[in-house]
Amino acid sequence: MKDYNDVYMTPGAFSWNELSSPDPQAARDFYGRLFGWGFDTMNLGDGDYHVIKVGGVSVGGVMKQQQPGPALWGAYVTVASCDATVEQAKSLGAIVCAGPFDIPSVGRMAVLQDPQGAVIQVISYFPRTA
Repeated sequence: MKDYNDVYMTPGAFSWNELSSPDPQAARDFYGRLFGWGFDTMNLGDGDYHVIKVGGVSVGGVMKQQQPGPALWGAYVTVASCDATVEQAKSLGAIVCAGPFDIPSVGRMAVLQDPQGAVIQVISYFPRTA
């Protein structure tokens, strides 16, 4: 059986979930108590990013939302090539909302809206270094 890290890197698998919230601390308090999540906080220069930990494994993140509106969960799907996936998605009628762009030391991602209006993120992770 594959472990989480194997699935995380498998094209087509959901690999990350991210909450964009007007109040990240309140979100951390709520989900931490509800699910027993732990958090590691990183400062990314333009604000804190709170990595969600389950049993010591990083599974998602919480950040301050950039636009006014309700809090929103976003799902990431691993792809072999972010740029190729964006081109294919466009040919299938998707709208590119953001990207492709690099997340330093993580990977290359884009935000897509499917023809029915649902939004999803795609990411191709950079090779891991030891």
